[in-house]
Amino acid sequence: MAQFGVGQSVRRSEDPRLITGRGRYTDDIAMAGQAHAVFVRSPFAHARIAALDVADARQAPGVIGAVTGADLDADGLGTVRCQAPVRNHDGSPQSLPRRPTLARTQVRHVGEAVALVVAETPDQARDAAELVQVDYAELDAVVDPAAAIGDGAPAIWPQEAPGNLAFDWRMGDAAVAESLFETADRVVSLDLINNRLIASPMEGRACLADYDAAAERFTVYVSSQGVHDLRDQLADDIFHLPADRFHVMTTDVGGGFGMKIFMYPEYVAVVYAARKFGRPVKWIADRSESFISDDHGRDNVSKAELAMAADGTFLALRVDTLANMGAYLSGYGPFVATRGGNPMLNGLYRLQSVTARVRGVYTNTQPVDAYRGAGRPEAAFIVERLVDVAARDTGRSPSELRRLNFIPPAAMPYRTATGLTYDSGDFARNLDDALRLAGWQDAPARKAAALSKGRRLGVGLATYVEACAGGSGESAVVSVNRDGRVTILIGTQSNGQGHETAYKQIVSEYLGVPPDAISVVQGDSERIARGGGTDGSRSIPTGAAAVGDAALKVQQKARLQAAELLEAAAADVEFRDGGFAVVGTDRTVTLADVASSSPDAMAFGETGHYKPPSPTYPNGAHVCEVEVDVDTGVVSVVRYTVVDDFGTVLNPSLVEGQVHGGVAQGIGQALYEHAVFDSDTGQLLSGSFMDYALPHADHLPYLTFRYNEVPCATNPLGIKGAGEAGAIGAPPAVINAVVDALSDLGVRHVDMPASSEQVWRLMQEAGSPPVAGR
Repeated sequence: MAQFGVGQSVRRSEDPRLITGRGRYTDDIAMAGQAHAVFVRSPFAHARIAALDVADARQAPGVIGAVTGADLDADGLGTVRCQAPVRNHDGSPQSLPRRPTLARTQVRHVGEAVALVVAETPDQARDAAELVQVDYAELDAVVDPAAAIGDGAPAIWPQEAPGNLAFDWRMGDAAVAESLFETADRVVSLDLINNRLIASPMEGRACLADYDAAAERFTVYVSSQGVHDLRDQLADDIFHLPADRFHVMTTDVGGGFGMKIFMYPEYVAVVYAARKFGRPVKWIADRSESFISDDHGRDNVSKAELAMAADGTFLALRVDTLANMGAYLSGYGPFVATRGGNPMLNGLYRLQSVTARVRGVYTNTQPVDAYRGAGRPEAAFIVERLVDVAARDTGRSPSELRRLNFIPPAAMPYRTATGLTYDSGDFARNLDDALRLAGWQDAPARKAAALSKGRRLGVGLATYVEACAGGSGESAVVSVNRDGRVTILIGTQSNGQGHETAYKQIVSEYLGVPPDAISVVQGDSERIARGGGTDGSRSIPTGAAAVGDAALKVQQKARLQAAELLEAAAADVEFRDGGFAVVGTDRTVTLADVASSSPDAMAFGETGHYKPPSPTYPNGAHVCEVEVDVDTGVVSVVRYTVVDDFGTVLNPSLVEGQVHGGVAQGIGQALYEHAVFDSDTGQLLSGSFMDYALPHADHLPYLTFRYNEVPCATNPLGIKGAGEAGAIGAPPAVINAVVDALSDLGVRHVDMPASSEQVWRLMQEAGSPPVAGR
């Protein structure tokens, strides 16, 4: 099956089903007698609940019942718990206030749920929700993290988190860093904002739950990035029941980007309502609801400093960050803001010291958690903007300064100043290839031509490295039926990445089975014993390794049985050209031939395991070219080039698709997307796509993409993660390009998003001279 094996750009097996409308999403599932849920949400960012009355709602037409926080507490339900707290720099635990499923006495962000109404139809539930009476006593709100830790700020958690501080976390040896900064010939500093983002997947969050009273067992469908962790939280943290009482399933998912990893209060309330009312209950978030209830991403403010020697050599880097946690701690929010991204502040460079301080701050906004890249884009933006500023401040070429400080291939494996060990990489090669493909040397001529037409052209460069596909292991089951069909069971969860295709390629490579004879099962906590879900670009490096391990075990068992069919010694039988052959002869049998000789319906079944010994370290170089309209400040991305190292590439077209999507999201952050709250009331001002600007197709240029395969030394397949890379490299590349376009006006930095208004104002303040010929 060489034409469908590893390294081939085969078409996605999923696509015919999905593009012809035969996908099966949570909203497509209908249970007999299902009811519909609607949440009542706070219109205030901060308020006491003086009274809550659901009596009129319960009497409304079609209403089955209503749920309040008092009901949940009376039944002893637990609450959603932060899964990854951190410790303060003094060793003390961070504050961990309780996040209620339905608010009882106080609301802390706009959109927080205070009640749930269940009715026969969605319209009846919506109408009844309007009848819920809530008496709010509005309190002062704070949405900016710097203001939140200032004197006189409204107290969000007066007892649990004095001063609104969630944690004060630090990394690195501050004394060593201070010594290097004191002896440095130059220190470059920069203040940066990593703007808050709304994930905005095509399919919003959704949950459908049923309860079998006789069996005392729940069935839950949820649009997620992995069912096993959600099952365990429902069992352990919420309902205090054995895990086997919950059958959690995820079908097709229309995008996740990290936002669908977590347990949300809405899921708890829906599952509870199904048990309370004895009916299946479905909740589908509409887009307006998603804007005020989904977890957001990013939202950091950082001061970064780089110490340099006279020859341009980097010595030390230090960063001080305020990370907006929102009103509550989401599942992995503290980890993302600290250990998830800060170790990547080393970048691709030789540094003697890297230190970081992160203060997590509570504000009257939605919780912030993982969004594509989960801390690594924040780190890359800091490093690559700072390096670009250092190049300009010292009169050096941005490319040459990077080359001077790159970790060379001969130094691999290389232990960074942050304690990570890069196993492989040729960073200068990626950079050189990207510059060549982007026409870097010819940029001055293009700048002159653009200026004559009323546009300022800028070219920006950024490199990146990320740690991904490490952590927990993965298991997979590969079974072969007597008819030769193969089934793969695995606990990762596709959100549109092409897992089905990738896993089929592994099995086809190792077992010689055509893709249409292979089925992939994900998202079923009953059929699949355990799984780590999909996050951190782990599914292919980790999941495919587990599938490969299981397939090789099947191959070895089948080879022994093939030897009997071929009447040969097992040592004389090899796997060749998709089948089993006697060495030195043309006598062969296929796996289907071998399986058909089995007396059992399932001829072979093996479990594969893989636990990464360390993360993988994909890396690359991005070159972005923009044009800025001198009259309006509108920034257009006109050219984009990426050269990546993802190790061994399983399917080039899948990888390219991931890079395209990531770059699109990175361009979105750099130029368009920004979740904005009113500083006085805490209201989300960008509460719909009328005000929150996602990039459109015509905002994105043709992407020139190449890759260099430097196999990962710590992964059995040589694979490095690829899912988040585009979103990591793109923001600094785009902003570096915008700054380059404005640099002759004295512009040193532009905050994200570089909106047309911001860019226009910068040009006006700089006294932009008129363009020749206009």
